[in-house]
Amino acid sequence: MEERIVQFISALRSGGIRVSLAESADAFSAVENLGVQDRDTFRLSLRATLVKDLESLPTFEELFPLFFGSGEPPPLMNLMENLTEEEANILAEALRQFGQRLQDMLERLLRGEKLTPEELEALGQMVGLHHADDLRYREWMARRMQRALQFEQVREAMQEIMELMAQMGINKERLEQMRQLIAQNMDSLQERLRQYAGQRIAENMAEQRPEDALDELMEQPFHALSDSDMQKLRQEVRRLAALLRSRIALRQKRAKSGHLDAKATIRANLKHGGVPFQIKHRDRTVKPKLVVICDISTSMRHCSELMLSLLYELQDQVSKTHAFAFIDHLEYITPDFQGNRANEAIQQVLIRMPPGYYSTDLGHSLQNFADDYLDTIDQRTTLIVVGDGRNNYNDPRLDIFRKLAHRSSRTLWLNPEMPLLWGSGDSDMLEYVPLCDRVLQVSALSDLMAAVDQLLVEK
Repeated sequence: MEERIVQFISALRSGGIRVSLAESADAFSAVENLGVQDRDTFRLSLRATLVKDLESLPTFEELFPLFFGSGEPPPLMNLMENLTEEEANILAEALRQFGQRLQDMLERLLRGEKLTPEELEALGQMVGLHHADDLRYREWMARRMQRALQFEQVREAMQEIMELMAQMGINKERLEQMRQLIAQNMDSLQERLRQYAGQRIAENMAEQRPEDALDELMEQPFHALSDSDMQKLRQEVRRLAALLRSRIALRQKRAKSGHLDAKATIRANLKHGGVPFQIKHRDRTVKPKLVVICDISTSMRHCSELMLSLLYELQDQVSKTHAFAFIDHLEYITPDFQGNRANEAIQQVLIRMPPGYYSTDLGHSLQNFADDYLDTIDQRTTLIVVGDGRNNYNDPRLDIFRKLAHRSSRTLWLNPEMPLLWGSGDSDMLEYVPLCDRVLQVSALSDLMAAVDQLLVEK
């Protein structure tokens, strides 16, 4: 049981739940005190020690029965036992019309024979189950195994058998009884495949080293991230933001008095003959005001989503954030974040502004900004643009961007593309670069972390 609990904790970590060594020890202590005889008590003891927030509960509840059982599916019934000799002969005659493989499957189903562990293992290997490490693919893998067992052909064959047996003289009541038993066996076998798929995926998750996987994902280019990769990164953003917050707070504590102001110190100590009894410092702006304009077209969606998620997890380090999203037009999205988690807010925006290829128009979006939102930028504002600078050969409206850059305290551009590609094809990036204070290449989440770290401490 101890080994199973260790595997369960590993799977929780792989599923995005942060479990410390101390919490693992608490879990073992709770199990030792409360025992494992009562399944509900055992489940609650693990949940109380391993789960810290409501967001983690669905993952816990999905993984728990895969490691500690949720009851076997209904047993398969042997239809052959209760058949009369005449019915058995008629059934045998009906089965002869099918190919050998399908006939074998039909006979096993009629006899209520379970798949052996070896057969399940081979079936999982056949469909690629042993490489799956995401529970969202559980149903898909179960359906692949069903297809490998020819479930659809089996259903059609069973229907034909029922019709043939009716023609051969089996009464309707007996046929209906047989049809119900066959349906129960099919349902039981389907549930067994589903359970096996879930258990195997959970074991794959337990075998992973989530720290290594996260390190690799942090360096993975945005364009190479799968939906599964993005889900893992979404779950990590809060933890990464907490690390940034601690780092920023430490720097602010060390420099809370600001930079030494030599001129002010000399003036203040003229009465002491220039001896610096009173040290003067320049004030330091520690909480910037941000305006963030993000391209959420298909090529930029992952980069912009993670950038916005990081910023909105760090709102205690910012005096005010105005967030905007654009594809072919601009929308003010700050209200979407009020009362919602960053990933939920971004999903709302993507539903309203579905991403697509070859529709980006930054120039028109800048015109929207100048018309309706120019007052969000002043001399205390850091303007951040997250985009690849590709504009589908539309007017880049450099005049408007120059005006925005002039109004702001500083202008940063975060671009996931390699600098070698800037200016190629429909890219207007090289024209925007001279108007920015800094342009950073952010091709992966680690680059975004570094960029956010810089913008929240620089003046």
